[in-house]
Amino acid sequence: MSLPKDLLLRAYRQMKTIREFEERLHVEIQTGEIPGFTHLYSGQEAVAVGVCENLSDQDWIASTHRGHGHCIAKGCDVQGMMLEIYGRRDGLCKGKGGSMHIADMTKGMLGANAIVGGGPPIAVGAGIACKIAKRGNVAVAFGGDGSANQGTVFEAMNLAVVLRAPVIFVFENNGYSEHTGASYAVGSGDIAGRARGFGMAAETCDGSDFFAVYDTMAKLLKSVRTGGGPAALEAKTTRFFGHFEGDPMLYRAKDEVARHREQMDCLRIFRDRVSKEGWLQLAELDAIDDQVMALIDKSVTTSRAATPPSASDLLTDVYVSY
Repeated sequence: MSLPKDLLLRAYRQMKTIREFEERLHVEIQTGEIPGFTHLYSGQEAVAVGVCENLSDQDWIASTHRGHGHCIAKGCDVQGMMLEIYGRRDGLCKGKGGSMHIADMTKGMLGANAIVGGGPPIAVGAGIACKIAKRGNVAVAFGGDGSANQGTVFEAMNLAVVLRAPVIFVFENNGYSEHTGASYAVGSGDIAGRARGFGMAAETCDGSDFFAVYDTMAKLLKSVRTGGGPAALEAKTTRFFGHFEGDPMLYRAKDEVARHREQMDCLRIFRDRVSKEGWLQLAELDAIDDQVMALIDKSVTTSRAATPPSASDLLTDVYVSY
């Protein structure tokens, strides 16, 4: 694979930003200053970035409850996201959405979704709009292995095939639906195979490898953009934290997370690949690391000091006036 240097640098920056954003939240949540539930994306960065580096602001994505990585990969403002998670008035959704409801229509981000399997029906609607507009744009629905068992997802996939909507269903199979193993809950053990059963192209890739995700997404996208109908991508990955912050993870083997951090860290895999191939210098990546850490530090400091919504903000943005 030969990708432009600027794309490689941007991809690494995006993955590193997601990682440090989540790792910092893991620390800050312990202070009690951040309201609501939070589900961290650490470990799955290569999926969001590998998919979204193939998209533009005019393409749409529908996210999940574990959506911070999708937001950042799609180009949402990091400071605005941190403000939103802290529940501040200047957040991307004015502090009213929080972690599980971040959206930014200017970036094609239709929103995180607290309902498992809630994103695909929305993405199909966006895909139909793309088809009507005839501009070659697509919609992407992210979901976990748990969403692959939801009726909403089955109906959305079938409708997308029937209407030949330009939609790609991305299943991030991190091995667990909350606390239930995918090896137990997914009867066929093959999420991509299920998608093929609906009549669409489907591929499986290593979700810990940015290049595998990027290449597989590009392959599927070529057909979807040109009227070939919907497709599905199953990315096999892992998550480094629990289902939610505070999850004791008693359902995981004692050394499982440590082993996955050693063997399935997409950032380490990326760094090893690009340095071995001579595509990037480690010093360039180290410089990005420093810049990202400064960005995250600033976003937290700013968010702590920012103003929350006032009581008068409660009834604004409730309805849209056409």
